[in-house]
Amino acid sequence: MTDTNKPELPDQLSINPRSKFYVEEVFEHEIGVTLNGKERFDVEEYCISEGWIKVAAPKALDRRGQPLLMKVKGTVAAFYK
Repeated sequence: MTDTNKPELPDQLSINPRSKFYVEEVFEHEIGVTLNGKERFDVEEYCISEGWIKVAAPKALDRRGQPLLMKVKGTVAAFYK
């Protein structure tokens, strides 16, 4: 079962609307991201070609009040649920 109305998932995607890697059309559908074969639910940004995801640090905030992001490396795959 393939949906032709779903856009192609980009190589790099961010959930932050202020980022240049934010694509609104992708977020109209539910997506999933796996790192080293395990699905992650806390991903803020990913890059498939470079093999990393960014997740929010538990308590640290930047000067604008946004959570600091930590980069975790591995094999990344993105998919529509």
